[in-house]
Amino acid sequence: MEQVISTTDDGQQTTEKQPAVLRFLAHLLSYIFHPLFIPLYAAYFLVYIHPSYFAGYGNSYLSDFSRSRVMIQVVLNAVMYPLVAVLLCKGLGFIESIYMRTQKDRVLGYITSMIFFFWTYYAFQQEGVPKILVSFMFGVFISSAAALIANIYYKVSMHAIGMGGLVGLFLVIMQDNTMLMTGPLFFALLIAGAVCTARLIVSDHTQKEIYAGLLIGLLCQVMGAVVNLS
Repeated sequence: MEQVISTTDDGQQTTEKQPAVLRFLAHLLSYIFHPLFIPLYAAYFLVYIHPSYFAGYGNSYLSDFSRSRVMIQVVLNAVMYPLVAVLLCKGLGFIESIYMRTQKDRVLGYITSMIFFFWTYYAFQQEGVPKILVSFMFGVFISSAAALIANIYYKVSMHAIGMGGLVGLFLVIMQDNTMLMTGPLFFALLIAGAVCTARLIVSDHTQKEIYAGLLIGLLCQVMGAVVNLS
């Protein structure tokens, strides 16, 4: 057992004891479901698991090469480039830590991520990629913009934004009636709950910041669907 300092919604700090194994699992979940990886997981689901969205892309079904090209674009534009930008900011001394624990550090992180997210959205839109993926990337872009604005007032959870976005995407797919989403949505809700609990265990986020992140991620995906799928 070790002591953990947590912050309540009223700003007071309390000392709690958490088992080391529980903290290890919480850290593991936080790394596996880091917000930068959520676009990759979502794109993989749409490209390789969903049965119909990519069926009409190009000539009938996507070839393996075309599917791989879409995934490579997501990996580079939505994962690697934002990560490299954060590492460069740390190397140049613009931020104190790559974990961006302070609101000040997160400003540059949000701005650089927004640029690459918008570029991914714009590139997919121009290439004629199925609208559901275009909609998702637009939702990711506006959620990062909303998080930047919210960051002025408090440190909203980026992990919660990512999980809210994933749940929001599955809800959009469910409304589209293109696939039975009971299982995937249940799994997404389960993972979202686990990740948000993990952030409460190993970070200084309050419940308010966690719930705000979930709401931002979910609503932005709904807005993305309204703009791009209507």
